[in-house]
This record gives sequence, structure tokens and C-alpha cells, in this order.
Amino acid sequence: MRIVSGIQPTGSLHLGNYLGAIRNWVRMQDSMDADSQCLFFLADLHAISMPHVPGELHSATLEMVAALVACGIDPDRSILFNQAQVPAHAELQWLLNGTARMGWLNRMTQFKDKSGKNREGASVALFTYPVLQAADVLLYQASHVPVGEDQKQHLELARDVAQKFNNDFCSEDAPVFTLPDPITPPEAARIMSLRDGTAKMSKSDPSEMSRINLMDDADEIMKKVKKAKTDPEPLPSESAGLQGRPEALNLVSIYAAVSGKEVDAVLAEFGGQGFGAFKPALGNLLVETIAPLSARFVELKQDREELDAILAKGALKARGLAEPTLNATYDALGLVRGHH
Repeated sequence: MRIVSGIQPTGSLHLGNYLGAIRNWVRMQDSMDADSQCLFFLADLHAISMPHVPGELHSATLEMVAALVACGIDPDRSILFNQAQVPAHAELQWLLNGTARMGWLNRMTQFKDKSGKNREGASVALFTYPVLQAADVLLYQASHVPVGEDQKQHLELARDVAQKFNNDFCSEDAPVFTLPDPITPPEAARIMSLRDGTAKMSKSDPSEMSRINLMDDADEIMKKVKKAKTDPEPLPSESAGLQGRPEALNLVSIYAAVSGKEVDAVLAEFGGQGFGAFKPALGNLLVETIAPLSARFVELKQDREELDAILAKGALKARGLAEPTLNATYDALGLVRGHH
């Protein structure tokens, strides 16, 4: 098995990012056998498809490395790197642009969402983003790619590009690309805002009280949980009773996700009690989970040299793995590259 997955280097991670993606990465890494590999990359080349501040992108990238390592990604067991240090990502994207079709990219719903009403003003990079995503995974002959619902369409595109390239340029017994399979991670709880149970927890929300950051200390976590929006009713004893109570559902879901229990098991324990009893229990659970990550993060974040070294080491391994695929792609297209 070879698993490849990327994350945008956005800085300031919150509980939703951790429970949604990063915790699953750590579990995948920890369940790998000797013949398997995980590659996790910071998608800094993807980041330039939207307006960005160059200095902030660099520091956000280092901050994200610190956060991933603090959460349990081990740079000795997984290959952790940023795209920009592996030029093969950009090279392969260009080579695959010859195979990807306008009609395929026109069907991508994420471009429609992200470009909004100003389609003409969107960058070409935003339009061809899925081709870079295809290059990200095809470059390493990934066997599996973890995808949430919003990325399924992009993985389908990567498979279409690989299939068409193999058909057009390779003999049947020697395809260049492996078609990657999706891994749907275990149902990640949708973590909602602590101020509004109908909106996703997000780092763009102006209210700091709406989210629990992975870097919050124990006092901040307790304060945010205690001030989280709730309703006056006690907790029900089964999940059906949470219907129409988005804030109550959110807090119980967070408790369930962090403790690894089912929602019904949490309600069996706390049903009939009010939030006066439930909130401190949730706060303590979050402090226990997040405080150690936070302490490790603060320590790592200071050491920029160490973070640069982690990325350089990962990029070196990634470039070595990428080289054979890149050479084979140039050869298949009849381009004279001169092998490196």
C-alpha cells in the first residue's frame, strides 16, 4: 500500500481539522506494515491558486509542519514534505495537462463553488487545480488516497487522466500510472461552531469563541466550552432527542468523536443531565486530549531550523520516489529529458 494525502498550509488548526483529517492520518501511519508507505504533503503549490500573502504562506507552511508533528505524524515513519520542494509535481501537472480535457474540468463542482460569480476573474490555477491533484498522487504510484465527499470528484478525474494516458501512450502490459483507489476515512464527525450549531467550525469565523484551536491552553478550552451556545433543555437519553437542537448535537458529537464513543453511548451516560454537568466533562476531556498536543506544538514552532530540516528530509525522499514515474512519463510522450 502507498497512501498519499495533502493538506493546505493554512496555519491555525482547530478541532474540526484535527478530528476530520489529521487524526486519521496518524491512525493510517500507525497501522502501516513494513511494505507500506504514507506520504503527507503541504499543498503550497495549490495555495497560490487563490490570492495569498507570500510571507504568510511560508510561515503557515512551517506552522502546519509543527502542528502535524505535534499531532503524531512521525517524519521518520511517514514522508512529510511540501510540494514546492519537489518540482516533479509541477512538471507532471504540465505533462498531464496534455491528457486532461476541458470538458472534464468544466464539470468540477469545486471550481464553480470557489470561483463564485466571478468565473472570468478566477486564476487558471484554480481551474486546473484538479490536474495538479492528479499529479500529486499519480507521481508516487499511490495505491490509495483518503478522500472526503468534497474530493471524490477530483480522485475520479485523476483516475480518468491516468487511464487515458495509459491508453494513449503505453502498451497494455506496461502502463505508466497506477489507478489509485479511494479510502473513505471513518465517518468524521462534522464539527460545528460553538456559537452556531448550523455552521461548520471554521478558522475564517471572526469570533475566536466559535472554535477550539489546537493551540489553546487549558484555561481557554474550558472558557470556550463553558460559553458555548446551548439550549435550556437537559440532554436526551438517545440521539433521536437531539433533532432540532443543533448546539446540543454539536457538543455531544464532539464528546463522542474525541472519546471514540457512539453518540448514543455518550447520551446513555449524560441523558437527563443539564449542560451545567455536561460542559465541564466535555471541557476536561478536550483539555486531556489537546493540552499535550498544544505543548508540543509551542515547543516545535520555535525551532524553525528543525522544521525546515523535516521538510528538506521528506522532500529528498519524495524526489527519489517521484523520479522513475517522471522519467517514464517524459519517455512515453516522446520528450527527450535526459534522465537526472
